[in-house]
Amino acid sequence: MTSGKINCGSQSRCRKMIFGAAAVGVFGGLALASAPAAYALTTYDFTSLNSTLPGSDFAAYAYGINNADTIVGRGSIGTATTQAYSYSGGTITNLGNLGGHGSRSAGYAINDFGEVVGRSYTSTSSGNYHAFSYTSSGGIKDLGTLGGIASYATGINDSGTIVGTSYILSGSSYHAFSYTSAGGMIDLGTLPGATYSSASGINDSGEVVGQSHSEAFSYTTAGGMVGLGTLGGSASNAFGINDSGEVVGFSLTSSDAQHAFGYTPSGGMIDLGTVPGDTVSYAYGVNDSGIVVGSGGTTGLSDAFVYSAGAIMSLNNPAVTVNLPGGWILYEATGINDAGDIVGWGNMGAFLLTPTPEPGSLALLTMGGLGLILRGRNKKA
Repeated sequence: MTSGKINCGSQSRCRKMIFGAAAVGVFGGLALASAPAAYALTTYDFTSLNSTLPGSDFAAYAYGINNADTIVGRGSIGTATTQAYSYSGGTITNLGNLGGHGSRSAGYAINDFGEVVGRSYTSTSSGNYHAFSYTSSGGIKDLGTLGGIASYATGINDSGTIVGTSYILSGSSYHAFSYTSAGGMIDLGTLPGATYSSASGINDSGEVVGQSHSEAFSYTTAGGMVGLGTLGGSASNAFGINDSGEVVGFSLTSSDAQHAFGYTPSGGMIDLGTVPGDTVSYAYGVNDSGIVVGSGGTTGLSDAFVYSAGAIMSLNNPAVTVNLPGGWILYEATGINDAGDIVGWGNMGAFLLTPTPEPGSLALLTMGGLGLILRGRNKKA
């Protein structure tokens, strides 16, 4: 299936948390491999979602996409304030809101049955936001909180289990939660010694990922919350997980650089590197083929990327996104489905990229002295 920390600064980082090397690691837990000289390059066709969202403006964002190619996000859909939307086959649906603070809402994730989760301001006197779920038959539903003032939902699997983050009753601390219609909202706790946690994603096996204090975690009902470590630095955060249990996110390195990572229990945490010329990378999503999307840059996150077959490539590269219009800059790639369709946002709004594979075409990409590595993992059956 497909898929903030407070004062998080970046739109998709808010979505994902509530409030010259000699060799490159292969994501998927495989051994290090020597680099081939060339590999088959997947290119992408670009579509501006702003042109298809009636009444939308440059405040349109796309955050998630499912395997039916339904996209969710937020935008000014014929209103003065941003609203959660879903988009499919040329049809835009305003998902509404919970009635408060200018009626603002945002959709952050969608499962393959079209169930959407996100956050919306409420009509309470405090005007805080609450996690919501949305179905076409039932409309928008307030999921409540863990007793605190606010919450929001960032992931949902095909069983309908929802994850997110909520303030708890005792003051300003917040905890990761899971939610089911039968059991309601359940506090997932924290790592030992930590006071807060946030959940970002969940796969169809029910494995949850996120951050507790300053460390990425995975959570299962059987094993509880387990820290995933770092790339040698003092902090990490997990943003996405696929159905094979491959986790992606970002970590500080031993030199305090911010790098995207891939993680498996067998292979541990692997540095995915950065786009040549960039110094920062964050990985936000991974599909069941292990293709990773995210964002990089120098001083900030302004260069959407895709990572595949051991190579990290800027989606702003005209050899990769072949019909990117002049003036567009793709800032963040926030979601990817199993067909390889990518959504995100840039300086002119929300976008969709669809792969246009050319099996007979090989492209030689120079990666700043880093070798390209064929990933070679077995695709999940």
